[in-house]
Amino acid sequence: MGKVTLLGAGPGDLDLLTMKAAKALAAADVLLLDDLVDPGIVALAPRARVIRVGKRGGCRSTPQAFIERLMCRYALRGAHVVRVKGGDVLLFGRAGEELAALRAARVPVEIVNGISSGFAAAASLGVSLTHRDHCQGVTFVTAHLQDHGEPDWASLAATGTTLAIYMGMSRIERIAAGLLSTLDDKTPAAVVQWAGAPAERRWTGTLGHLASGAAEAGLGSPAVIFVGRAIGEALAIGDAHAAPHANAHALADDAHAALHAAERRRISHAA
Repeated sequence: MGKVTLLGAGPGDLDLLTMKAAKALAAADVLLLDDLVDPGIVALAPRARVIRVGKRGGCRSTPQAFIERLMCRYALRGAHVVRVKGGDVLLFGRAGEELAALRAARVPVEIVNGISSGFAAAASLGVSLTHRDHCQGVTFVTAHLQDHGEPDWASLAATGTTLAIYMGMSRIERIAAGLLSTLDDKTPAAVVQWAGAPAERRWTGTLGHLASGAAEAGLGSPAVIFVGRAIGEALAIGDAHAAPHANAHALADDAHAALHAAERRRISHAA
């Protein structure tokens, strides 16, 4: 009997792989490789048979049931199968389905965490996703539901948490419209495409310009969208010390205005 390792490869920078991930790759007999993984990762698994099982929104994808059958088949033959996913395997990575299939087949399984693109994007922006003065929580949410519907953006906005939205670029206009039904248009926002990878690109601004700004910047998938007051102060400070870019001054003004407005509301409620 072999085993399966569900391995998070992080956001695309091989330097962000954990030591445990590197050891698992070196010991792999079979590598099931996602599309959003740095191709250079193959060099870390020199003895493995590499099978590409890409899954990309809007593109032809490998069926999930087929991936699960492959994992079980090779493991039951005695192989160490490493299922490599971008980011962290436990966040929007279909790990629940794969764990269920492996357990049903009585295949031993190990999970090796990776850095999710949301955390890599926040690090690149130099922002904290929480802030004691503005926000005590983070909501990680995918823009695509199983029934092809969407989350209730207005309700999510009302939680007051920082929103980290995955797989939302094809619906960014509807996302912005839904959030604007609850949030002020000056609420800080950001988009990071290919977070943590050499091809990374980003846009920062306010919720009112989220859809148009990301479009003007030419950003697409894969990307993480951030919305929330917690990131505003850090974005404003970061832009004040960074090299100038097209929307730096507008961002700083808008972010400070949003923070001052939030503080006025807090004082008003406390009075």
